[in-house]
Amino acid sequence: MAVTIKDVAKHAGVTIGTVSRAINGYKDISPETKERIFQSIKELGYTPNVIARGLSSKTASNIGFIVSGLLDSNDNDNLWYLMLKGVYRFASENDLEVSVYATDSKRQQKKSYARFCRERNIAGAILSGITTTDAYFKELVDSDIPCVVIDVPIAVNKVGCVSIDNIKASREMTEYLIEQNHRKFLVIAGKKNAAVTLERLAGIKEGMCGKGLDLPDSNIIYCDFSEEKAYNSAKEYILKNGKNGATAFICMSDIMAIGVINAIKDTGYAVPDDFSVTGFDDIPLAEYIRPALTTVRQDMSQNGYHGAALLKKIIEDPREVKHVYIPHEIVIRASVKKL
Repeated sequence: MAVTIKDVAKHAGVTIGTVSRAINGYKDISPETKERIFQSIKELGYTPNVIARGLSSKTASNIGFIVSGLLDSNDNDNLWYLMLKGVYRFASENDLEVSVYATDSKRQQKKSYARFCRERNIAGAILSGITTTDAYFKELVDSDIPCVVIDVPIAVNKVGCVSIDNIKASREMTEYLIEQNHRKFLVIAGKKNAAVTLERLAGIKEGMCGKGLDLPDSNIIYCDFSEEKAYNSAKEYILKNGKNGATAFICMSDIMAIGVINAIKDTGYAVPDDFSVTGFDDIPLAEYIRPALTTVRQDMSQNGYHGAALLKKIIEDPREVKHVYIPHEIVIRASVKKL
């Protein structure tokens, strides 16, 4: 039969509450008593329950990494895995437990964010993949559960954010294309209501406006970060316009850029000789497709690491709420041609 905290208390000659306080690091227990308790734990082979420990500690040690839309993601897209790697790296350095959960827009409507976290004894959560229309996003402002969102610019009431400067990154990529003498662009955008889509679109428009150029709404196609939708949209556009339309496709993800490149090839054209293509993220595949993809590099592992670090600060002190920016880089490869 498994050893319980009651067995430890009896063996050490103290109360159950004293054992619990010793395990959770309270300082009002004498060194002699604490040593006796931990000796009993060792001799009996007792293993504290991590979740139960979180319930009684002043600062719960169980944090959640909640990914929305995980099942809809492309198999070639490893961004959530890289984020998780960063979260786990910070957690292992700071004696935290991480639980991973997947959700989507429909499931968010069935169970509130606060209830979701409390049922799992989550002291705080890192959210990735949510959009501005998701139920969880609408709850964050009023929730008392500490949270860090990835790529959603919000910093209020125990809610912080970690991202690159999406506006600046997209502006810099647009300016690079303009320096290569491109003037007509087709934007392959992400989810229409995603904050990251709105920010990247704002950056593209800033870059064009700064050079006296305009981006008509008809040159923005929302493809939901889907390779298939990007492929179909690009193919339809090329078959209709040929080389009389845009000279460059600005894609808001590398996955969509891959779809566009395949569409260009399948319609009998070439990249970059006929059309230039840029991506965003710099997933490992971006370097190995042909031609290699010009893109924006963001370190998603760092996003996860700094997201966990910020969450820990907010749990310990809600005044630590802020927006943490991670550096980005424009990576020039072979998918853009100078006109």
